[in-house]
Amino acid sequence: MTENKPQAISITPSQETVTVPVNLKKLHRIGARPDFTDYLVQLWDRRQFIGFDAQARVQSANDKDKLGSLWLILTPLFNGLTYYFVFGMLLGTGRGIDNFVGYLVIGIFTFQVSAGALLQGARSLVSNESVIKAFTFPRAALPIAVNLRELLSAIPSTIVMLLIVLIAAPVEEITWRWLLIIPAILLQHLFNLGIGMLLAPFLYKVHDIGNLLSFLTRLWMYSSAVFYSLDRFKDYPVLVKVLEANPLYIVIDIIRDSVLYATTPSWQSWAALTAWALGLLSIGFFVFWRQEESYGRVS
Repeated sequence: MTENKPQAISITPSQETVTVPVNLKKLHRIGARPDFTDYLVQLWDRRQFIGFDAQARVQSANDKDKLGSLWLILTPLFNGLTYYFVFGMLLGTGRGIDNFVGYLVIGIFTFQVSAGALLQGARSLVSNESVIKAFTFPRAALPIAVNLRELLSAIPSTIVMLLIVLIAAPVEEITWRWLLIIPAILLQHLFNLGIGMLLAPFLYKVHDIGNLLSFLTRLWMYSSAVFYSLDRFKDYPVLVKVLEANPLYIVIDIIRDSVLYATTPSWQSWAALTAWALGLLSIGFFVFWRQEESYGRVS
């Protein structure tokens, strides 16, 4: 029997045989993964749901707390003060760094944006498993909504970051280069989405991976020059090259150059960040799409 040819089904109601032609080409397996183009179209059709879900979760994230959404500002602020006390005052890692307060604040705020998006994006399937099993929709909507939520949450913390830079001595002058943080943050979130979509299918199948992510993100922070300068490793040029290739370090360095040092980031930095963002987004989206049929079938 050839699948592409119409088949005949015989039905015998009350002694009479009726032959009904059936075109198997028009039949689709339930739960089958759509082709890549159709998948993108389905995601676009659900763009309003994705936006609404992201906004609603941002607004409700701290509803049970008395200070509510104010924690979106207080959390990175307290973290910045903690790291300044430990690394700036106790360990003295800021020696030789111009405007260490601004240097540290930019590093902490920028890192936390990526760390939060990475962890939440990787867990987007696991944390929404009941929704996945109950409804049919392109599952990529979940990590996209998570990343959009993290982007919206980053807006108030970015404003606070810039205010601290303006208030803390030495006072920095506002220049047109401050606008460069907008494309830098957008590329950062494309990178965050890509790595979240890349990790989500593996975490969904092997939940133990989630226990390792917090350790890996901490290692990522220590290798991103958040509270120290790469100049301390100038005697190890190979190590410096490896650390400079870190996409999160590239984002932090671009924002520091633009905001603190009134320096236009080099085109090499922009090219590297764009390559990381678009490359990981493409790979992560493809891997996520390839595993679409398996979501909701893992007990």
